Formats: sequence, C-alpha cells, structure tokens
Amino acid sequence: MKSTVSKYLAILALSISGGSIYTLPYIKYVFYDTQLEVMGINNTQSGFLLSMYALGCILSYIPGGLITDKISPRKAITFSLFGTAGLGILYSLTFSYTLSLAIWFLFALSTAFVFWTSLLKAIGMAGDQNEQARLYGIYYAGNGITGAVVNSLALQAFTYGSDPRQSLFYAVVVMALSMIVAGFLVMFLVSDEKTDSSEADKFDFSVVGDLAKNPMLWCFSFIVFAGYAIYSSTSYFTPYLTSVVGLSVEESGVFSIIRTYLFYLLAPFGGYLADRVLGSTSKLFTVLFAILAGLIAGVMFLPSDMSTFAISLYTLIPGAVGLMLYGLVFSVVREAGIPLKVVGTAIGVASIIGYAPDFFFSAMFGSWLDAHDKGGYNMIFTFLAAVAAMGMVMSFIVYKRSVRQERTRPVPQEA
Repeated sequence: MKSTVSKYLAILALSISGGSIYTLPYIKYVFYDTQLEVMGINNTQSGFLLSMYALGCILSYIPGGLITDKISPRKAITFSLFGTAGLGILYSLTFSYTLSLAIWFLFALSTAFVFWTSLLKAIGMAGDQNEQARLYGIYYAGNGITGAVVNSLALQAFTYGSDPRQSLFYAVVVMALSMIVAGFLVMFLVSDEKTDSSEADKFDFSVVGDLAKNPMLWCFSFIVFAGYAIYSSTSYFTPYLTSVVGLSVEESGVFSIIRTYLFYLLAPFGGYLADRVLGSTSKLFTVLFAILAGLIAGVMFLPSDMSTFAISLYTLIPGAVGLMLYGLVFSVVREAGIPLKVVGTAIGVASIIGYAPDFFFSAMFGSWLDAHDKGGYNMIFTFLAAVAAMGMVMSFIVYKRSVRQERTRPVPQEA
C-alpha cells in the first residue's frame, strides 16, 4: 500500500507532466497571432496543424491503451515528455509550416499514444472509487497551475526577443525545458509498478461491439466531446481580444493563461459540488452546460460602449465554468453505468469522439475567420453555444438514468 505522501507526490508529478506537455501542441492558445506571423500562415492553415494532431490522436488512443497495459506508466510518461520536448526544439529551429504538419502529427504520438492512457491509469490507481472525482480535481488543479506557470514563463521569455521569430523561439524553448524537468520528476516520484494482469482485465476486442450497443457510452462520449469542445475553443477569445476588442498580444496572452490554465484550480471545487453537494456529476454538468450556453451566446450581445477591460473579464467567466466542468469530465463514466471491467475501453472510445473537435473545429473556425473576418467570431460563438446545449441534454439523460438505477437498486441486507 502506497503511503499518503508518496500518493500525492505522484499526483504532483503527473500534474506537472500533464500541465507542461500540452503547451506545445496548443501553443496557439497563448501565441496565436505571433505563430501565424512567424510561420507566414493564415487561420485555416493554423487549424490544419491541430487537424494533423487530432488525426494522430484518433489513431493512437486504443492501441496506446493496449500498450499501456504492457509497460510501466513511469517509463511511458517519461519517454513521452522527453520526446515532446525534442519535437518542440526541432519546431523552434525551423518554424517551417510543411515540417510543422509532420511535427504536429508526431506530437499526437508523444502526447496521446501511451502518455494519455498511462496518465489516466496512474491517476485512477492513486485512490479508491469514492475519491475519483476529487483525485481528478486535484490533478487538474495541479495541471492548471503548471500550465499557467509554464506559459507565464514563456510569455516573459517572449518579451526578450528582438523580433517575433526570436520571441517565439524563446517561448518554445521554455516550454520544452519544462517537459524535461517534468520527465525527471516522473522518474523519481512515480512508481514503476504495473497492475496485476488477470483474465478479466485483458483487452477483448469483442467488448467494443458490446459497448457500442450501450446508449450510455454515446452519451458519455458526447459529454466529453462537448466539455472538451468548449474548453479547447476558448482559445478563440485570444485573437478575439486582439483583433476585435483591441488588446495587445501580451495583454491578451495574460487573459488566455488565466482562462486556459489557472481556472483549473476550480476543478477540486467542482469535484466537491459533484460528490458532496449535488451527489451527481451529471446533475452538475446539466447546470454548467446550461450556464455555458448562455455565457457564450452572451458575448455577441455585449454593449458596444463596454470597456475593453470589462469585455476581457467577461471572457474569463465561460473559461472558469468550462474548466470546472472539463476537469471532471471523465469521472462521469461510472455514473453512466459503464461496467468497471470495460471502463478503460470506454474511455478510449470516448477519447476518440471527445477529442474530435481538434480534428475539424480549428480548420472550420479558421475558414470562417478567413472568409468573414471579425464576423466569423459570431459564427464561432453561436456554434459553441449549440454544442453546450447538446452537452446539457446528454448530461441530463445520464442523470435521469442514474436516478432510475438508484431507485431500482436492491437494499443490501445485513448479515
């Protein structure tokens, strides 16, 4: 049995790993305009980078899960961190768009193939069933703090450049170095133990077919889809604040770091609301998705005389609600009634669907911006409000199912 100290040190190392490794694939969250300028690309081409990343992720999730069961999480996570750092250095030396398409595909192999499943496995193994939401909340809080710190350091390094290219180079190097540090922390703080391999836990491809017949799998998958879509698409508030509202790149970057990373600190509070107050994650999600739909649609109706600072603060609100929700999104799998022996497979399937926004959202949104300029943002916000409404419906279906299940559950008899 692991000690409490070693358990939380492992969660700390995992949080730092998760918070640093995704800064490079999603570098546009903070340096959107500068990346376009340095690489000489448009919004649509920027979207294609994430499309390549998403394609690699989709091809990686299930086979990565299979390999994860055969190797130690510590080695898988460490290798992934060092590999991603190396790819980042290569990117910083060229900033070639053609090469970057390949690099972003390889980013998927280094951040999703064995890293993602090993990370989820390690978090889940850290505690028992009744503390899963809280453990995920703690992980995502640490993840958010790390992301905020790394991006803040990168933003500071960015200011030392004499031109946009050198500035972006410094920012990328800081991100790569953070992954190297995280890799060494994982080597020393995460256990090299592997789970016991029993026949019940071995992967059977037939369970995918059985799961596909379960409507709760699809509800769970589209909840992940909606939660991730909102979280990832808040990156468009960054260019919105610069091109529409009038903030500088550095000012918008600060708001982006808060919106994209720092609000992960709300994840433990969300876990508390789900576990202790409402007694249901899906019930909390129903409320949060409804709030998100209203907040995102509300951006289009802000008064024309509203100050730039007030608008910037408003964009933080959907970021806060979205991160509180996204930090708990995978914990709803048990409430959806997915059998424990196939939860890993269900997460793999849900990840393919849930992270599909990376495959086409960026390219689609980029084409809207290229075709309609500032008017493209109204199209983006309308679409995202509709996605949030869909997430609300899926969450409500899962909640009603869990209520029915609880009512029909037999009362345990005392011996």
